[in-house]
Amino acid sequence: MKFPSGSDQDLLRLIGEYPLAWLVSARDGHFQAVPLPLLAETNGSGELVSLLGHCSRANPQAEHLRADPRALVLFSGPQGYLSPSLVRNPTWVPTWNYAVAAIEVDVTFVEEETRASVVQLSNAMEAELADPWTIDRASPRVEPMLNRIIAFRATVRAVHASFKLGQDETMEALTDLISGTGNASLADWMTRFNAERLSQGGAVTE
Repeated sequence: MKFPSGSDQDLLRLIGEYPLAWLVSARDGHFQAVPLPLLAETNGSGELVSLLGHCSRANPQAEHLRADPRALVLFSGPQGYLSPSLVRNPTWVPTWNYAVAAIEVDVTFVEEETRASVVQLSNAMEAELADPWTIDRASPRVEPMLNRIIAFRATVRAVHASFKLGQDETMEALTDLISGTGNASLADWMTRFNAERLSQGGAVTE
């Protein structure tokens, strides 16, 4: 089964809940891969058009990307091994479920947006806290720190997403897996991706 790429909303949820991505670039046969939190930017139709982030000016990847802006951004969401011990069917075999996305981008450094990129990221991460931190609280330290980083925008060229979340399982196996896995996030995503089947009692598939 070819697992679906999901909707625009599925992709945005993946990025929103799991914003730490690998930014991968290559130059002259040498690879650079750096984990960075990124924020999704959308158009008026709610489609992902770019990713906003920032990195250290001393990061050697910055030099790579100035020379060749093509890069690959890798997001990994909920994932986990699912054991046959969770399923009543004695012939069921183990599998691995996941939600992932590989996004081809062109990276442009936007120095004038460095402060804004930090503010937007911290605001997004702090949004659900009772007393959200703001950049103004660190005002004496902010400017020296900002001078050591630089913002970038990664414009999306292509998206390759895959959501393998139990869509190919029988209803019996699916319900066993959702209730049996101790991975709450994975169970939540499996439930959401099979919501229609679960709500209707779904037809058993083989």
